[in-house]
Amino acid sequence: MTVRKRVRTWAKWLGILLMAALVLAAAAFVYLHRDFEPGRGAPPGFRNRDEILAALAIRALPMIDRAPPLPGNVIEKVGVVYGQGGGRDLLLDLYQPKEQTSRPVPGLIFIHGGAWAKGKREDYRVYTTHFAAMGYVTTSISYRLVREAPFPAAVEDAKCAVRWMRAHATELGIDPARIAVIGGSAGGHLAMMVGYSPGELEGSGGSPDVSSAVAAVVDIYGPADLSTDQAKSAESAIAFMGGSQFDEAPEMWMSASPVSHLDGSDPATLIMHGTLDELVDVAQADDLAERLRKLGVHCEYERFDGWPHTMDVSAPMNAYFKERLAKFFAEQLGSP
Repeated sequence: MTVRKRVRTWAKWLGILLMAALVLAAAAFVYLHRDFEPGRGAPPGFRNRDEILAALAIRALPMIDRAPPLPGNVIEKVGVVYGQGGGRDLLLDLYQPKEQTSRPVPGLIFIHGGAWAKGKREDYRVYTTHFAAMGYVTTSISYRLVREAPFPAAVEDAKCAVRWMRAHATELGIDPARIAVIGGSAGGHLAMMVGYSPGELEGSGGSPDVSSAVAAVVDIYGPADLSTDQAKSAESAIAFMGGSQFDEAPEMWMSASPVSHLDGSDPATLIMHGTLDELVDVAQADDLAERLRKLGVHCEYERFDGWPHTMDVSAPMNAYFKERLAKFFAEQLGSP
């Protein structure tokens, strides 16, 4: 056997051994998750990205239903106009419990992700329907994406949605003092911008005399600081900033960074981020949590070892997210 053939043979066997190791790791993950039930804490994570890919390849990691059926105790109103942006209607989907009590309930506004360039409000139906069934009034909003308008358009639209909800609080059965914004990835960034910069970047989308302040923020793997090296070099962030580089417009980039708006009056915040996130470094969440705590702002931080970006599309983690968000809402907004 020639040297070249020996090398090929060894490479083949090494590849087989590596694949076997990945399959075994995925099988171990199935074992760890076979008895997952709500109330038992967050599911264990992975050692690396290869284990995640193996688990997905053999379908060891179940995914959520992105379009769950409407619960029988929930009313759905699709395509409700909440304001104007760039001369067109801005839309949201609204979910209300069929049997609301006479007492106003908290309102929840969900903001989808997608690098400010894609995504749709239906992406958060898994959350809006779930929490409406629990008695909350929930919405998921559409906003102007970068192909239509760069920063600060999306921020203005998200703030307009808060003003709309507060302006219609009586007819919706919402307590205007108990509104929370929740978002993942780019949506997490927008939720933080809403929560940490009331009175700024309001735009003219509608309900101009109404406050956009909120009582709570949930940041799910969102970028909090656009001045980091990772953020400054990201094509998505550059597009969001209208094509400008950080060095060309540092003040505008900092204005788009939630951390630059922090102060001691900011709303209670829940942060959820994974250590294997390759799109938004977990250091962003570490830094945000430290800043909030130093300011005396109520901050709860869930740092998930071995989980990547968009971890909550997995069924076990999504179940835990619902449980964790419900606890945060109950403590910070009160039960519906």
